[in-house]
Amino acid sequence: MREHSLSYAAAAVLEAIAKGHQYGFDVIGVTGLASGTVYPALRRLEDAGYVQSRWEDHRVAQREVRPARKYYEVTESGEAALTAALLRYRPIGRRRPASARIPRPSRA
Repeated sequence: MREHSLSYAAAAVLEAIAKGHQYGFDVIGVTGLASGTVYPALRRLEDAGYVQSRWEDHRVAQREVRPARKYYEVTESGEAALTAALLRYRPIGRRRPASARIPRPSRA
């Protein structure tokens, strides 16, 4: 994945990770993107070297009665790709997650 070919969704995922949302379900919540978009994007970002990942200790997940989380962190090349993507997709930093959108009445 080259910097100039980073999709809007991949840029949104990368931005979320850069802002501290380190695991998939958290990225889904903050971006409002579907899991079928986020998880493949995370895989592509990792393959491109823009993020690196690590699994949490399974004992932590067992203690909290949930599946183990895979945590992501932006790499230096990922920071450069994000900077380029933010220039390309300027409104990306100003969007709201789906859960934070203000519902508007329908027009009848």
